[in-house]
Amino acid sequence: MSPKRTDTNHQEVAGDTTPVNNDRDSLGGETAVVNGPGKEALHEVDMERAASMKPSRLHGKALSIMVTVVAGTGFTLFGYDQGVMGGLLTLPSFEKQFPQTAAGFGANGTSNSATLQSLLVAIYELGCMAGALSNLYVGDHLGRRHTITLGGCIMIVGAILQTAAVDYAMMLVARVITGLGNGLLTSTVPAYQSECAPPHKRGQLVLFEGSLITLGVMMSYWIDLGFFYTSGSISWRFPIAIQILFAIVMIVFMYAFRLPESPRWLYAKGRKEETLAVLAYLEGTDIHDKGVLKTFGGIADAVAAEEAGGFAFKELFTNGRSQNFRRMLLGVLAQCFQQISGINLITYYLTSVLQKIGLDAELSRIISGVNGTTYFLTSLIAIFIIERAGRRQLMLWMAAFQCITMAVLAGLYNINEAGNHAAQVVSVLCLFLFNTWFSIGWLGMTWLYPAEVTPLRIRAPANALSTASNWIFNFFVVMATGPMFQGIGWGTYALFAALNGVVIWPVVYFFFPETKKYSLEDLDIIFATAHEHGKNPVSVSLSGDIPEAGSAEALRVLGRSDQVDKKRGFNEKNKPETTHNEAV
Repeated sequence: MSPKRTDTNHQEVAGDTTPVNNDRDSLGGETAVVNGPGKEALHEVDMERAASMKPSRLHGKALSIMVTVVAGTGFTLFGYDQGVMGGLLTLPSFEKQFPQTAAGFGANGTSNSATLQSLLVAIYELGCMAGALSNLYVGDHLGRRHTITLGGCIMIVGAILQTAAVDYAMMLVARVITGLGNGLLTSTVPAYQSECAPPHKRGQLVLFEGSLITLGVMMSYWIDLGFFYTSGSISWRFPIAIQILFAIVMIVFMYAFRLPESPRWLYAKGRKEETLAVLAYLEGTDIHDKGVLKTFGGIADAVAAEEAGGFAFKELFTNGRSQNFRRMLLGVLAQCFQQISGINLITYYLTSVLQKIGLDAELSRIISGVNGTTYFLTSLIAIFIIERAGRRQLMLWMAAFQCITMAVLAGLYNINEAGNHAAQVVSVLCLFLFNTWFSIGWLGMTWLYPAEVTPLRIRAPANALSTASNWIFNFFVVMATGPMFQGIGWGTYALFAALNGVVIWPVVYFFFPETKKYSLEDLDIIFATAHEHGKNPVSVSLSGDIPEAGSAEALRVLGRSDQVDKKRGFNEKNKPETTHNEAV
């Protein structure tokens, strides 16, 4: 007897309710197919219970906006914390409180003061790295929402301790604690937002988050300028304390609007009904919507792929068709290159760098504020051109421009110290230009590219390693900047020019495939095709000559030929019955 059909979005089969594969999606008229692990998972869902759940006070677009607001507040906090210290280091009240850092790498500084000042700034990065790595354990157990809250609370404690610091040792400890909280935040917030966002908006949202980092940097520069005109310790204590406000807003909004947990994390924990309910709330529809069911099926497939056979850490170091090791290295190098480009020489030390060029304390802070504003505005450009220009082209062109800019700064270094006004103007312009090139080509790119190029099965540990790469090279650059300026002067800029031109540009050109407009499955096929034919994945990605994802040829290239028969068998098995009368 054939199954009873209804005119709704459901099919009644032996008392069970499952989605009909041949119904049309109201949004695009596409067939929403849920097969494999996704179909099996749907059979396990208590649809009535899922429909009764209310995972948030908000629904649809309002919910998506609030998730973006909370995530954006976290990244603005990150940027503020990066930029705020730079304008405080040369304040008389700060140097009086922490005499070990007095003069830093300025004209009256010593190698010891430059090192201790750099350590005070850079030790924050070690805390960030520890927080990011601890998220491998903490994030999986607490979930995205509670990990973000924990990170925010730790940052509040760290900021309070920094604000109340009375000596150098206390400030060091406080900055490590603040970094620990920030590491948890920056390794969780992108995942939370991307897992709650529509797939077609994820790339732009990642770049938007990068722009919000620069917004935080900009705000810190202007606030530093405002409190420059005050006297006493409030001139540095209050700017540090303001970051507490960002953390409080983020945490309060998270719970006041009862934002939902990430559907990806919920499913991994076996909470399938809640997963479906959250997806429906994010889409502003009900749990029977074809788009919701398709997304649910995609999550089920992804989790099944990650858990298949159990993951072993040694898989990170294998190549073959999957090219795991190569792809992991691409993510690690992308994060490394962002740091060794020289951006943190400007972000963390801009006021000191401008004073070293020859500007007075007030003008250097005003220009820092303008520079931060330009940095934020130019970072928005990448959002609109990323899908047209492609990842490779932006990284290559901007690395070349960064190299030229740093070379000009190196050439003008000694002339600036001689008091040449024209050289000082050109040097300030170069600092603006460097931030512009970086914000377009490298700011958000190195958070986007590793997520795109890394295969699903190793994504979590590979992203942890790439994030660790970000923080450890961040530490090296921030720690070395002061002593380098004190020891080799113009050679500091020359070193970063060489790194951009001799290291970053050639490696990106020869080894970084284009990921523009390719799905994650397409990228798997690109690397497998390159391996099979002994080609460079870069040339394969640029040619676009790959089999269509899901086709028999693609499955063969990926070494999954057996899935062709399984897929055919599954479709035959689930074909609707045809009765004798229907056949006649």
